[in-house]
Amino acid sequence: MNIPFLDNWRKRQGDTRTATLAETAADDPGGLAELLAECELLRVRAGSSGLELDDSPGSLTALDQLPPRWRDDPEEVPWLGNDAGLYLGTVVVRTVPGARWDIWPSGQPVVRLASGREIDVVGAGLDWAVYGSPELSQVYAEAAEE
Repeated sequence: MNIPFLDNWRKRQGDTRTATLAETAADDPGGLAELLAECELLRVRAGSSGLELDDSPGSLTALDQLPPRWRDDPEEVPWLGNDAGLYLGTVVVRTVPGARWDIWPSGQPVVRLASGREIDVVGAGLDWAVYGSPELSQVYAEAAEE
C-alpha cells in the first residue's frame, strides 16, 4: 500500500524511497511513532478551544470534555476521529510500559500492549468523534490497567 503522506514525511526526514506503514514500523519504530503523533487537525481544533495537547493522559480527559462542535461538519468528523485515535495511541505508547505501535495487514495502525492485546485506537477515535463514546480517557484507563 502506497501512502502519500508517509512518503512526504519520509522526504522531510531525508529518505526518498516509497514506504508502507508496515515497513516503517519494522525499520523505524521511533519514526513511525513520530509520524502518527502529528494529529494536526486534532491539535488545531483543540488549540482553538484553548487546549494544548501535551501527550499526557490528562489531555485525553480534557478532550473528552470539549463540546463536539466538529459534528457540525460531517466531512471533518472522520478526519478528526482518525486523529483522535492516533492521539490516543500516542498517549498510550508514550505512557504505558511495553505498549507499541503495530500495523495490521490492512495497513491500519493499532497499539499492542505488553500483554499482547491489540487496541484499535483509530476505531475508538472514530467512535468518540461520532458518538462521544467510548471516552478517550476510558480507553486509556483500560489499556493502562494491563
